[in-house]
Amino acid sequence: MATLVMVNGIPGNMGKIVAETCVKRGLELVPYSLTGEIIVENESEVAGKNIQLLKPSNREARIGEVLEKYPGLIAVDFTHPTAVNDNAAFYVAHKIPFVMGTTGGDREALKKLVAEANHPSVIAPNMAKQIVAFQAMIEWLSQTFPTAFSGYKLSIVESHQKTKADTSGTAKAVAHSFANMGLNIDESQIEKVRNDKEAMERMGVPEAYLSGHAFHTYSLDSEDGTVHFEFQHNVCGRKIYAEGSVDAVNFLAEELKKGSAKPFDMMDVLRSGRMR
Repeated sequence: MATLVMVNGIPGNMGKIVAETCVKRGLELVPYSLTGEIIVENESEVAGKNIQLLKPSNREARIGEVLEKYPGLIAVDFTHPTAVNDNAAFYVAHKIPFVMGTTGGDREALKKLVAEANHPSVIAPNMAKQIVAFQAMIEWLSQTFPTAFSGYKLSIVESHQKTKADTSGTAKAVAHSFANMGLNIDESQIEKVRNDKEAMERMGVPEAYLSGHAFHTYSLDSEDGTVHFEFQHNVCGRKIYAEGSVDAVNFLAEELKKGSAKPFDMMDVLRSGRMR
């Protein structure tokens, strides 16, 4: 029997591509989606299915029928940073396993919530497995050679589509790893590019991907400016995140079957080897 998935965040771009990827990968898309109160539509057609949109004002009244029709579903959240914590509390209250792809929100409160409830979930600042591997590499570097970049200065620039409201969760996570080497940078010092002209001219984003991209540059410079190191990961489009999200769903479904479900992150998914 195919894994049941409720993709939340439709009719947003990320919600749609995740739903389409779920169908392509053989998962069964549940015809309901949590969305924001400001969304005018009550339904949306995605991946050949008519999806009913549940808003904060009516989701509590309707979630019972959804769970009755589709027992054992797994939610995938690609909504809005302001909805992260409320949505997570909703999933925990209704015992819905979930993959949190949305960035932002109070991440410490989010982790505390699922830890205390021992709630089955996958939470990560980035769902792209290759970028997660890069994060793991930087974390390993910080733990293995913590003094390698002593005296260096770190600067981070990240460019996303202008509709992205928050600072990149990936940039913040990588900055945290660098901080273990003494390369401290405050979140407010992470430079956000949200202007199309600057994204193209400065960051090199192709015009076709201005509406969906993630270009990150991490620069390390010696005190006297004679040595420069640079790490980059540039993503055009959203496919990489959708694929990783489906990997996370499949991983969580397997853990649920084994009865070992608990809070996980994308590092756990990566280590499992259960990816495509």
